[in-house]
Amino acid sequence: MSDKSYRELLEERAKLDAQIDAVREREKGSAIQQARELVREYGLQVSDVFSGGSNRKSNKGQKVAPKYRDPATGMTWTGRGRAPVWIVGDDRSKYLIQQPA
Repeated sequence: MSDKSYRELLEERAKLDAQIDAVREREKGSAIQQARELVREYGLQVSDVFSGGSNRKSNKGQKVAPKYRDPATGMTWTGRGRAPVWIVGDDRSKYLIQQPA
């Protein structure tokens, strides 16, 4: 066990943290330069390096075509989420919108 006090250890840690930050900043410049050279050499694009975790496009926020229409009011529903009152408990097939083939 160390003979150093709590305060002495905190002071040492603060000094080490400062040294770590300084070395990191110094080495970061070199790392950036290496990365730029590789990008230039291989003609890399941002999407080549940072894939974003998935190549699949998200449909979030995109409009969905309506699947059902109430002939009486002209109101439509996509078939997603809570069903509107005019279709609840009824045969949905009679409200289907004919999709072009």
